[in-house]
This record gives sequence, C-alpha cells and structure tokens, in this order.
Amino acid sequence: MGVMASDFDGLLVVSIEQAVAATYLSCKLADGGARVIKVERPEGDFARQYDHLVHGESAYFVWLNRGKESICLDLKQEHDRAILGEMIGRADIFIQNLAPGAIDRLGFAMAELRQKYPRLITCSISGYGDEGPLHELKAYDLLVQAESGLASVTGNDFGSVRVGVSVGDISAGMTATQAVFQALYVRSQTGLGRHISVSLFHALSDWMNVPYLQFIYGGVTPGRFGLHHPTIAPYGAFTCSGGRPILIAIQNEREWVVLCRDVLGRPDLATDPRFADNSNRVKNREALDAEIVPIFLGMTREQAIDILSAARLAYGRVSSLDDLAAHPQNRYLDVDTPTGPVRMLAPGALVNGEALAVGPVPAAGADSERLRKEFAPKVQTVDT
Repeated sequence: MGVMASDFDGLLVVSIEQAVAATYLSCKLADGGARVIKVERPEGDFARQYDHLVHGESAYFVWLNRGKESICLDLKQEHDRAILGEMIGRADIFIQNLAPGAIDRLGFAMAELRQKYPRLITCSISGYGDEGPLHELKAYDLLVQAESGLASVTGNDFGSVRVGVSVGDISAGMTATQAVFQALYVRSQTGLGRHISVSLFHALSDWMNVPYLQFIYGGVTPGRFGLHHPTIAPYGAFTCSGGRPILIAIQNEREWVVLCRDVLGRPDLATDPRFADNSNRVKNREALDAEIVPIFLGMTREQAIDILSAARLAYGRVSSLDDLAAHPQNRYLDVDTPTGPVRMLAPGALVNGEALAVGPVPAAGADSERLRKEFAPKVQTVDT
C-alpha cells in the first residue's frame, strides 16, 4: 500500500477538461491531495472513447483521471451553467481547455472571474495561446508536433515521424503544472491568485530551443538521424549479432578513448585525425560508423553489455513493449477503475521513499447527483 498525499488538502479544483493537457494538470493536483471536480460534457470526456483496451476503459483516460470526481453538465443549459458558477465561486483553481473563445461565450471569461474572485487561480490551455494570428486555430498533439518543427528533427532518412507518445499535450500539461504550483506558492504569500495561459505550441516550441538556437546562431539545420544523436557521435544504436541493437552514448573525449581501447579494441581510432574530437566525429560520421558497425556485429548484445559495463560506459537497450513490461527498474501504481483495478507504471518522482496511493478513476458522471446537490444554485429571495 502507498501513502495518500495530503499536500493540497483543502484545495478545490474545478476543471472543464478533455483529452490530455488540462487533464494532466488536474491529475497532478489530485495526486497531491486536492479535491478535483472533473466537469464532463453529457456524453463524457471524449478521451474515454480513444480506445477500450484497459478491460473496457481507455488507456489515456485511466492514466490521467485517477482521484477525481466526475460531474456531467450540459453547459448550454442555464441551470447547469449556474451549478458551474457555484463551483467556481468556491474553487481555488479553475482549469479549462475548451475550444478558443468557448469559455467566454459560456459567461466565464477568465478576466471577469479573476476580478470577481481575487484568490482564484485560473488556467487556460489552448493550441496557440490567447493572442497572435493563429490564436483561434484548433490544435491537437500531432498537428503541433509538426507545426512546432519537432517533426522536422524526428525520424530518419525516409522522412518525419510522430513521436510515439502525445508529447505536445504532455509538455503543455507539465508546463501548466509548474505554473500552477508556482501560483499556489505566490498566493500563500500574497493572498492573490493569477491567470495562467499555456499553449501546446509554446510549450513544445520551448523544448525545441536547442535546434532553434543551432539554426539561428550556427546556421545548422539538424537532420533526422533516427536512433542517433544529431550533434554527438558516437551516440546511437548499433546492431549486434542476431539483429539486436544496443545504444551507446559517448559524452566526452575521455569516454571516447575508453571506448576505442576497451570496447572496440581499436586504440588507434582515438588518435585518428578524422575522429579527434566530437565535431570531427560528427563531420565524419559515415566513416566513424564504418569502423564501429562491424565490431558490434561481431558480438552478441549480452557480450556488448558486459564489455560496456566493465568499461563503465553508458549504454541502453532498444526495448520492446515486452521488454518494458518486464523491466527490472519498473515501479507501479495501482488504480481502481469502474471496470476493475489497473496496475500502471508509476510517476517519475518518489518522495521520501514512499509509493503514491491515489483515488479511483471515476465513471462518467459518477458524482453528478451528489455534486448537483452540493453546488445547487442559491435561490434568491426578495423581501416584501
């Protein structure tokens, strides 16, 4: 059994959320012990239908919706908007990632909420932000991977590929989480909330700063190198006998000398002018690979691991999902769902050595009846 976090005890989070980015943020708040009310459309968050592979549940939904309460509201209806208004009035944090302009049309413009509730922290997550010529453009993860330039540096000689997880959504969710945690700290000092605007494009373009700076200041356009680093060599995958690849990562000249002497058995390569430093090795990558590839092909992956370990050089296996499922370093998180318990890979942080315990993933509208009563609009009476 893990330990249930209580860092955010007493915090009420109201989130009109769908898909991944906003849901990631509210999940982290729930993991910290906040009370998170997930506001879903009458048919539920569409991410519930992405797949049905986790004994009937969606993998995306199970990953990011633990520990939340779910209420289904039809925000086209005045009564349901009034319930949302009651929730926001009592909330510490209000999150939304509706289509551009939708929250304003519903009567919950962030600037007005911040004026009405000075302690409220508001967070909007969009595709391209609140301003600029594309601010009204709808955006989804793969579109932003392409639009931000990430796809231009991901792939191989055959072309661009999508990063295999929703990195645009996840980067926005991580950026929003950092900003909300900072806002909570500031509010603890000043008593005042703030508005946070996060976009998928800006979150992912921040991650693109290295190729951007290399291009702007060095005139270098990074290529697509598959499982090889674009600006460090040798750093990438080399196939061993039996067709099983291993990755090596040489980060400095001392490691290059050790690789040549103790792994490749070719100390002469360390003094070859073509490979004298990293810049030359990158420039002469094809010739470098021609020297290294046959050596790794002459050993099994297990032999390569033994030799690299003895030389204290960094390496990694190219794991299949079978390999990941059986990986000896895995930590797990047990979560209840409407269709049964799920064991998933645990979050990256371990606090004081304690495993995290979390609340269940809710069924769509599981808490609607109770929450409708709790946040029923107050009836205005007029004295006669």
